[in-house]
Amino acid sequence: MIISTGVACAIMVGGFLLLVLIRVPVAFALGIATVPVVLMDMRLTPFIVLDRMFQSYNSFILLAVPFFLLAANLMNSGKITDKLIDLSRVLTGWMPGGLGHVNVAVSMLFAGISGSSTADAAGCGKILIPAMVKEGYDRRFAIAITACSSVMGVIIPPSILMVVWGGVMQVSVGALFLAGAIPGLLIGFALMATVYGYAKVYDYPIALRPTLCDLWRAFKGAFLAMLTPLLVIGGIVGGIVTPTESAIIAAGYALILGMFVYRTVTWRDLGGIFYETGRFASISLFAIGTASAFGWTLAFFNVPRLIVTFMTSMELGYFGTALVIAGLFLFFGLLFIDAIPTIIILGTVLMPVAAAADIQPVVFAIIGIVSLAFGLVTPPYGLCLLISAAIGGMNVVQVMRDVVIILIPMLIILFLVILFPDIALWLPETMMPSAFP
Repeated sequence: MIISTGVACAIMVGGFLLLVLIRVPVAFALGIATVPVVLMDMRLTPFIVLDRMFQSYNSFILLAVPFFLLAANLMNSGKITDKLIDLSRVLTGWMPGGLGHVNVAVSMLFAGISGSSTADAAGCGKILIPAMVKEGYDRRFAIAITACSSVMGVIIPPSILMVVWGGVMQVSVGALFLAGAIPGLLIGFALMATVYGYAKVYDYPIALRPTLCDLWRAFKGAFLAMLTPLLVIGGIVGGIVTPTESAIIAAGYALILGMFVYRTVTWRDLGGIFYETGRFASISLFAIGTASAFGWTLAFFNVPRLIVTFMTSMELGYFGTALVIAGLFLFFGLLFIDAIPTIIILGTVLMPVAAAADIQPVVFAIIGIVSLAFGLVTPPYGLCLLISAAIGGMNVVQVMRDVVIILIPMLIILFLVILFPDIALWLPETMMPSAFP
């Protein structure tokens, strides 16, 4: 029996959605959804699914994922996050809504170290959400700003999503890191403007008025931690190390800081840190495998080619195509799939569409990654929102109004990146011209 394209697409997509609705984890749902068509079509065997999963794992660059997660966990366990918070207090705590600005600023600093939004939400949220509530901030706002600011972890370099994107799409990871810097900073400043607006409306207090001594003390305490992004990004941009090697350097550097410099990580702590890192890394990597099998099966039945033909026939031009691409990433990221499977499935499908509309591959990546970042703070798979809400002791539904308000300026930044692609391209074209043949 040979299955047609329409039937295969209906079975796979329908089966996946059904499995997600009955709360089967996304990574398992993607793999299980491929089984019926593989069994029904005489040209395929069940071993195809396993083979495609193995081929997706056979990638040196994906080793960067567990090492960046390890670096983030070591930073959190080593109380290095506390030093970043102290520096953020001094830099931004003097403004109205001081702790809200601190929340955003520390997320920007932590994003430059970890590459993980969930680690940011967990590490910073445990400290800042209770502190903000104690200072008189509305609990819903404290949770919402913590969740929304943590998404910068996948936009400001280094970024685990950029590592996965570069590995799957064969795009320079160094160029992606540089391209995410300016959009990430703009999102940070937009969040600070939102915090300022909240502070004026609700009369939120100033955190502190720092002296030069306070600034020097905080900077000295956080200086070594802030060297991490220079080691990681500088090594990649300079062509000294690969992304995987830079992730290993980041993890090793975090280990040295935690155990021998700050002495806040003990040998006894390492077991728990390695366990948590392995658990989160296995979830991400398993999702990569099943998403690759799902995407390959769709490609076998020519589903992506039909989508590409349909979209190119519409002749939307650069701007229209970029908006449609952003909308699709937003839709899938918000409602259905985790970010990594979406990159593998939707990204590979839309890549030729973007090329046909003259969207530079790096700009395409930034549009996709920034759009997917919104899925981290929206139900049902918004891990950053779930983590922050759990820390704050509230239901996700209770904080959605504030989340939506805070997301609006972030959406405006995404629109500006689409409208003015040089926002993303200027830095990589200046510092890594060799990545643009």
